[in-house]
Amino acid sequence: MTINFDDSIKQEIWATVRAMNDAWTKGNPDDLAKFFHRDMVAITATDRNRLDGGAACIAGWKGFATAARIHRWEEIDPVVNVYGNSAVVAYYFDMSFDMGGQTINMGGRDMFFFVKENGRWWAVADQFSPYPA
Repeated sequence: MTINFDDSIKQEIWATVRAMNDAWTKGNPDDLAKFFHRDMVAITATDRNRLDGGAACIAGWKGFATAARIHRWEEIDPVVNVYGNSAVVAYYFDMSFDMGGQTINMGGRDMFFFVKENGRWWAVADQFSPYPA
């Protein structure tokens, strides 16, 4: 999905999100180390406890990508709000994957918080969930 944000900083942040999502859905989940801050935290739909630290977050995303065969991932209707050297990115997602011998089609919501550090945008927090039943 190509989004035409009216602001070059928003475009830069969105390009970071796209590259980050491509890393775990199409490429090598270990590449998330280029996007996940060392102190990142995440609240996921499948873990009771939050994930603390970039390494734990990478392991969580990698665990899913390894267990599933991802057919499709798409971000829908993104919003990028910039607050100085920080930003919130929220979007809906639609995906299809095989897991446990069945094909699962699901959609949901994702919200990341980014900070700019040493000239790069880093994901420092994420919360995602499927749509409510």
